[in-house]
Parts: sequence; C-alpha cells; structure tokens
Amino acid sequence: MNLIILAAGAASLAVAQAEPAPQPDASAQPAAARGVIAYPPSAFAEASPDTAYDMVLRLPGFAFDKGATVRGLAGSGGNVLIDGQPPVSKNDALDELLKRIPASSVARIELIRGGAPGIDMQGRSVIANVVRARIGGAQGAVMTSAHFINDGRVLTSLRAESQFEWAGRRFETSLVFGKGPDDTLGDGRRLRFGPNGEVVIDSTVDADAGGLRAWTTGAMETPLGGGRLRVNGAYMRTPASGEITDRLTGGGREYEYFTNVRLQQELGGRYSRGLGPRTTLEAVAFQQWNDVETRADFEAPGLRRDFDLDKAVTETVGRLTLRRTLSPALNLELGGEGALNRLESQTAFTLNGRAVALPAAQVEVEETRSEAFGTLTWRGRPGLTLEAGLRHETSSIASSGDVNLEKSLAFTKPRLSLAWSAGGGRQVRLRLEREVGQLNFDDFVASSSAVSTGAVLAGNPDLRPQQAWVSEAAFEQRFESGAVLVATWRASDLADVIDRAPVFVGGVAVADAPGNLGDGSRREAILNLTLPLDRVGVRGGQLKGQASWRDSEVNDPLTGQGREISGLRPVEWEAHFTQDLPTLRTNWGVDVLGGYRERHFRLSEVETRKVGTWVVVFAEYKPRRDIILRLELQNLGERNVQRIREVYVGPRSEGRLAYVDVRDLEYGRAVFVRLRKTFG
Repeated sequence: MNLIILAAGAASLAVAQAEPAPQPDASAQPAAARGVIAYPPSAFAEASPDTAYDMVLRLPGFAFDKGATVRGLAGSGGNVLIDGQPPVSKNDALDELLKRIPASSVARIELIRGGAPGIDMQGRSVIANVVRARIGGAQGAVMTSAHFINDGRVLTSLRAESQFEWAGRRFETSLVFGKGPDDTLGDGRRLRFGPNGEVVIDSTVDADAGGLRAWTTGAMETPLGGGRLRVNGAYMRTPASGEITDRLTGGGREYEYFTNVRLQQELGGRYSRGLGPRTTLEAVAFQQWNDVETRADFEAPGLRRDFDLDKAVTETVGRLTLRRTLSPALNLELGGEGALNRLESQTAFTLNGRAVALPAAQVEVEETRSEAFGTLTWRGRPGLTLEAGLRHETSSIASSGDVNLEKSLAFTKPRLSLAWSAGGGRQVRLRLEREVGQLNFDDFVASSSAVSTGAVLAGNPDLRPQQAWVSEAAFEQRFESGAVLVATWRASDLADVIDRAPVFVGGVAVADAPGNLGDGSRREAILNLTLPLDRVGVRGGQLKGQASWRDSEVNDPLTGQGREISGLRPVEWEAHFTQDLPTLRTNWGVDVLGGYRERHFRLSEVETRKVGTWVVVFAEYKPRRDIILRLELQNLGERNVQRIREVYVGPRSEGRLAYVDVRDLEYGRAVFVRLRKTFG
C-alpha cells in the first residue's frame, strides 16, 4: 500500500487506496459540527469508484477495520455500517459485503465521529455509514482475474454478483470461485546454529501454498408488518494446502505437507419496526455452522509426525434492541442478547507411528451466554456528545471428554465516552471502558504446530476471559486543504492475560497451553494522516497512511520476569499514494504495507516471526463506464518472511539453549490482472 513520511521523525501511515481527497457536502456542515460529515457521490466522482468499498477506503482520516472474529454479535462488527446497521454476518466479511454494493447505488457515506442519533457505535469512536439509494431495477457485475506467481503458477478466479430492487424489495446474490496464493511461503534458506554458534544445519527450502474459495451468498430485504426484514445466508467452502521441502546440505531432506478444509455456513436475519414517532424495536437472529478438517504430516531422516484435527463449531444468537428518543438532546437504548455455542473436537498425533497423548485432544464444550445492556446518549449543546453505557454479561461453560469441568462467569462492563468538536476542524474524543474479551474456542484444543516444530501445543478449556480497563484519547484536526490528522493514545490495564502457560504433570512441566498469566498492561499510540498533494504539484494525488506503536508487559510464568505479550506487534504501519488521471480515464498508485515482528513464548521455545515490507504498484483503466481493467505489480521489494526458533533443553527458564533455527523465505514478485464488467 503506499508510502508516507512524517515530520519529527515519526512514520505515519493508514488504511486504503485513497484517491484525491473527497470533499464533504457543504449543506451537511451543520451536521459536521455535531460530529457527522456526509460525503455524497460527487465527492468521489474524479476517482470513479466502482463499489462502496472503494469509496470507504477514500474517506479522509478514516482507517477501515473489517472487525474481529468473536462469538455473539456484540463487538463482532467492523467500523462500517450499511444503512445505519451492522451486517448480520460473520463468515461473509465486511469488505466482501461492501464490494458487492455498486457505487452507483450509494446515496452518501457518513463519517460519524463520537456518535449520532439512532446509530449504534458498536463501542467505537469513529465509524462510517454507507447509505444506499433506492434506485430500482437490476445491477450486476462479472469479474475474472489471473494471478501470475514467480514460481510459474497461474491462479485464476471468477466472481459474479447481482442486485435487484423492486417495489421496496431488494435481492442480492454473489458467487465466487477462484484460487489464491499464500504469500508468506516461498523459496529460501534455513540455518540451524548450535548453542555455541556453530552451524548444525545448512539447507535450501522450497515452499508454496494456496487455497480455493467456493462461496455462495445471498440476501433479501422486504417490508413486513409495518417494519423491514432482511435475511442473508452464506455457504463458503475454503480448502487450502501447502508443502515445504527442506533439502539438507550433505543429503537428506525434511518434508511437510498440510491441508485445511473449512466449511462455513450461516443464516442471519434482522427485523426493525417503528413503535411510534420516537421509538424503534429491532430483533436479530443468527446461526452459523463451521467445520474444519486439518491434516499435517512431517517427515525427516528417522522421524515422522502426523497430526489430524476434526473440529465442528455451531453458534446460535438472538438479540433484541429498543431505541427511544427521550428529547431532542437525549437518546436511550436498551436490549439483551443470548447465545448458545458448541464445540466438538477430535485430535490425533502420532510420532513414528505411535500415538502420543495430547492434553485436551478430545473435547466437547457448550457455552451459554447472555448480556443485558443500556446506553444513554446526550447532545446538550452543539459539538458536544456524551455517552454512558452499561453491559452485564453472564456465561456458563461445560466441557466433557479429556477435560471435564463446569463454571459460571459474570462481568459488568461500564463505558463512558465524550466527543467535543471545538471548531476550526478540531475534535477531541475521550473514552473510558471496561472491556472483557471472549474465550477463543481454538484455545480449547491442541494445535497442529506440533508437527513441524516438535513442540506439543496443548489445549485448555479452563480459562477466564481477559479483562481490561481501557482509557483512550484522540485528537482530530481537519484542514481547509482537505488534509486530516488524527492522533490516538490508548492505555489498557489488563487482568487474566491469556498467553501460553506450562502444563504440569506430577510437578513436571511437560507441555504448554493457553492459560491466564495474571495482570498486565498494553499501551498504543496511533497516528493517521490524509494529505492531498495538489498544493505540491501532484494534481489529483493523495497520500494516506497510519502508524501504530504498541508496548505490552506481563509476568512470564516460567521466569517470573516481565516480558511482552505473545503475538502483539510492537510496530505496524502502512501507507498509500494514489493519483487520478481523468483525461486518461486512469488512476494509479503505490501501496506499501510495512514490515512487522511478532514473538511467541512457549515452554521450551521462543519463536519470532519477522515479515518484510510489501510493495504494490497498481493502475486501473476504465475504457468505458462499465469496464474496469486493473493491473498490479506485487511485492516489488521481494518481501521475506523469517521464522526464528530459539529452542531450549527443558524449560527455557533454565537457560540451556539447544539450538537456534532460522528459516528465511522469499515469496517473490507476482502480477495480478483483473477485468470487471458491470451491468445496469
């Protein structure tokens, strides 16, 4: 994505392929003073966007987030609403939904900062709302693409989508069938060093992987009983496979082959109805079925490891929300959500043909959750919004099989936020909230990482959710030139941090599994910049970027010393340069996705993963209103991915280093071509 340079020695970067900075509707400026900025289609006209997703990515000062994978509906949505509502979907990702909305059917996009009447902010300070127009008739698009990989593979894809609107009813369908690569695997070198730095293994690696998407989605909206009903469904089959061949110097090889077949099905619905001029009622129901089959085999001289995992997860969710306008300045929201989740998992691990017992290899888990919530929003004066919310969550978890347990949990989650538009394009946003994470069902079962590394990664259903008191402050400055600067500071005081912890049998640590490590902390600083370049001679150009810095600490359960939390990336950044050339019916740009580092701490190993910078140059040509040709030159810097394993004899707290294994793979350059034809 594209490059950006920050004054004062700080890198600033962001999220999107932004075109020349869209300008808000002048008639909407009084609303902007209240924290809502409306961008009509004319604000994006020079960029000629094709979908609502293209338009969202071009919003100044906005970084797209498609949301998190959690159970239940609360907290699962991204930071974009469609017609004021979050999608009732999980497997069908938010970016995919936005790509299916033609730009021609968008009435406007609202950037909501701090809150707006009738809008559920989903716990966020800033969201975008895509408001669709009622245009009637049929629209559709067909896309075909080809991915030319440097190792000779050519991966093709076909996508078709349609919308039909008639008499207030809307029907949507989408079909996707195509292959894609795994850009974290490639060719490279592997070195293993002994405890004194001597070279133990020197080898060459040939690795590649990819997958297939066979997806079908559909939705229907219709008036019903004085309200409006939307029903959507998805059937998504995503098989993937890969192989890694490690040719050792002096003869011999190590070989790993893995497959992962995921079948995701979901059905969701929302019904909303007005109960008088000041009250609305909304009911939501959602059901999903996720089945995963994982197979991984590893061979080396005198060694064979085989891992099998079959996992089935189901989720049933219901949610009811009542919204009432108490006065022009005061809004109330009350509601409740209930969920039933089930997990069935069977794991098998063999070493040289002999079965190896893994903790939590065969488990069945059932979780019931309920949450009651209320939010009061006050807008007593222009430019000032105060929101106070309270949620109370209760859950019960029962596990059978290898681990038999039952437990109940309850948490109260208050929230207080303030947004103040101070004039001159400035806004200050403050937030204090108690957040409670969800237990990840993947933590309940053993992991396939045991195959390639030899480490036993067990599961653990006996976990408490991680909790955090979060305080956040953000300052936003919008300039007359269209430039936007947003600086955010977020501090989290953590309890029951979930990370890898040792598993003891008879007082001896034999494996590691997810566990609660106690208290911890996390600090984040985020800088977001949108900069139009017309004033520096690049007509129709824009620079957009975001940089995030994180610091975390938790006490290590083995050493007792403070360390960072596993998997958190200390620095992330990305930047985007784009330029619109309307006389040539073309726009082009450079996308730069910065490199990052993450580290994982286990019983007898510290694994560090370093991913290099990803650079893409792209161009889109529109010879006709209904045809778009896109060309991408990917990975121009030939990004590498390093895996560094520091492996110890026994627990790493004893300090007896066995070896350091460094694998450095390079995916190589690739070319991507896509042709899109629209109808209607």
